[in-house]
Amino acid sequence: MDEVNRRLLAELDADPRITMSALGRRIGMSAPAVTERIQRLERAGVITGYRLEVDPAALGLPITAFARIRPAVGQLPKIAELARSLPQVSECHRVTGEDCFLIKMHAPTVQQLEDLLDRFLLYGQTVTSIVVSTPVAPRPLPLDADGTTGT
Repeated sequence: MDEVNRRLLAELDADPRITMSALGRRIGMSAPAVTERIQRLERAGVITGYRLEVDPAALGLPITAFARIRPAVGQLPKIAELARSLPQVSECHRVTGEDCFLIKMHAPTVQQLEDLLDRFLLYGQTVTSIVVSTPVAPRPLPLDADGTTGT
């Protein structure tokens, strides 16, 4: 990963809707050269996609929770399958430790969160934490090899 690619990624993260010509001006390259670099980063799997961030509360889902789930014997695949099938689940991670899954979910009410959790209880034990604030919102990954942003 060279310095130009790092700068491209930083600029794209700051403004994912930027045009290739504007990005080229910021980096000091032509739009076709920037486009080729971006396409190479996509093909290499460095850029895995572009996404829209929406406030769940604005969609009527003000309750955000993380559930740790410890599957019962033989139920691990069913938990992953259930998580994939529920639109209220925005993230599902297989993790190490006593629990096997960490799932982020959203609900309009605590009662509906309970109903959602009950679906997972068919396959194992849950421990749930409701989000009360987010002091560090999702942010860009460090682009330097040493884990810093170079600033």
